[in-house]
Amino acid sequence: MASYFVREPLNGEECDRLVNACETFREKLVIWTLLDMGLRVSEFCGLNRKDIHWQENEAVIWGKRKKLSLRKKRRVVPLTPRVRQLFEIHFTTNDGFSLSIRTIQRIIKTVANRAMITSKPVSPHTMRHTFAVNCIKKGLSIASLSKIMGHDRVETTAIYLNICPEDAIIEFFRKIIGRHPRQWN
Repeated sequence: MASYFVREPLNGEECDRLVNACETFREKLVIWTLLDMGLRVSEFCGLNRKDIHWQENEAVIWGKRKKLSLRKKRRVVPLTPRVRQLFEIHFTTNDGFSLSIRTIQRIIKTVANRAMITSKPVSPHTMRHTFAVNCIKKGLSIASLSKIMGHDRVETTAIYLNICPEDAIIEFFRKIIGRHPRQWN
């Protein structure tokens, strides 16, 4: 069996610290978009105004190229209200993002250091992983998440699902028993 490098997602408190550590509009644009949309960093860099469907609150994402094809994969990702606000401001004066992958990585590292998240590396892919775990914790089906993330196979999405044992136990009690285990006392 192949071994996978498992990145540890940010927990809720770390996400809050990261979001609150943003000082500039550009930092908010990068951090909030990656946390709320689960994009690959290259997809974020390639996003432009014509890819946003404002009425439907969604963005068309042009992802990785299909194997043995010159065409890129296309998928649709929902816009959260806070990302939509940032996009509305950004795209009034810009057609796209003039940020390189390396610049985005530096922004994330700077904000993570400011937020004092030092126990784990924080990268664009860590934020994609965090997005996936948060969606599953909130009840999104793995099939829907797989579509949003642009995976051809559900098994690929399953790699992102290293939910901690405590969360698994709490979810079991909430969904199967109907209450949190601490409510028994």
